[in-house]
Amino acid sequence: MRVLVIGSGAREHALLLALRRDPQVEELAVAPGNAGTQTIADQYDVDITSGEAVVKLAKRLESDLVVIGPEVPLVLGVADAVRAAGIACFGASKDAARIEGSKAFAKDVMAAAGVRTASSEIVDNPARLDAALDRFGPPAGQAAWVVKDDGLAAGKGVVVSADRDAARAHAASLLDSGHPVLLESFLDGPEVSLFCVVDGATVVPLLPAQDFKRVGDGDTGPNTGGMGAYAPLPWLPDSVKTQIVDEVVKPVAAELVARGSSFSGLLYAGLAITSNGPAVVEFNCRFGDPETQSVLALLDSPLGQLLKAAATGELASFGDLQWRDGYAVTVVVAAENYPGRPRVGDVIHGSEADGVLHAGTARREDGEVVSSGGRVLSVSAPAPTCPPRARRPMRSPSRYGCRAATSAATSRWPPPRAASASRRPAAEPSRKSRRAVANSRSCRHDRRGRSRRPAGWATGR
Repeated sequence: MRVLVIGSGAREHALLLALRRDPQVEELAVAPGNAGTQTIADQYDVDITSGEAVVKLAKRLESDLVVIGPEVPLVLGVADAVRAAGIACFGASKDAARIEGSKAFAKDVMAAAGVRTASSEIVDNPARLDAALDRFGPPAGQAAWVVKDDGLAAGKGVVVSADRDAARAHAASLLDSGHPVLLESFLDGPEVSLFCVVDGATVVPLLPAQDFKRVGDGDTGPNTGGMGAYAPLPWLPDSVKTQIVDEVVKPVAAELVARGSSFSGLLYAGLAITSNGPAVVEFNCRFGDPETQSVLALLDSPLGQLLKAAATGELASFGDLQWRDGYAVTVVVAAENYPGRPRVGDVIHGSEADGVLHAGTARREDGEVVSSGGRVLSVSAPAPTCPPRARRPMRSPSRYGCRAATSAATSRWPPPRAASASRRPAAEPSRKSRRAVANSRSCRHDRRGRSRRPAGWATGR
């Protein structure tokens, strides 16, 4: 099987590594990729938002399967173009991708499917903003205001704050930029990310994970695309996972089929586990980053065959997924100033080590790997138990020269759950992997923490 992966982040790096473990995958290509993915796949620089360009490349490579990682190409209809060319594609259609591209559409689908979510209101007129704010947040007896961009915002369009001025300022800035605002009731409880491979009404869940969004230590600062994650969740009963699949994901998938927008790809349910049960925070139409890095590190089933089955309408006959026993933690290494305008162009050392997945990286003409974006690297490590090995990545945000939140993914680790018969032991982190994790000390990790260093990146120490 020849597989073309679309995207350039650590998520795509993780997808390539997992695809490489599938014995049926003979050739791997990636577009546009990064400095890390070019060492494990043929790399091509094309416009991934252009269906025509992606189809042209897939035909040239005689790809048997195209896997689209990021949300933007999906929302723009690139998967539709690939399918129209007769090439199997793992990725939602433009219509189905509205589940992420428009929060208003997602709310409408959930209401029709009878899925529990936060109450909400769309505001598209600045004159209505203050009255709408009075119906949410502390005036309505809630802990905070939840203000969201109705469209795509790379995980950075949400503000959750008990400060009315902060909530109003964010909403006003979105309206000023021409974006409708979604106000939501506050959902209290730990969050869960559940990825499901979906083919119409057929749903195959992966391991539940939890990610950490905020950029500062102690879950402080603005939201980001994600600063850390771990999987699985020993505190989440299997019965709750089953409940999420049966009462949330399957009804939404069925509703999309009923609307003529059948979903084929990865449906990501972001939920809060409240005192009244699971409630949807958001839906996404693709693998989440950084949760993917942790989840796929534990997958023991052949990923290429799984994604091909979904892309060709054969998911129902694929069978149960197999998982390695143990846990996986991922910590994001981010450039200085992220999630604002990041500092780029700094040399990175140690990025070739085991467990290091590239995102915002590029290779200069002299061969040096340099930072090229906000989230630069992910450091992932498996462990047979939660503490203490799973915490090692969090102690290491300081030698790539960026910043990293030290408490991401570790602040909620409980004792490990009992091993499942369907999961084999996770490999011990190699000495090289442990060294890579220990060498990430000058970055910034987070959503639950941050290790600080003077501005800028370490450049060779």
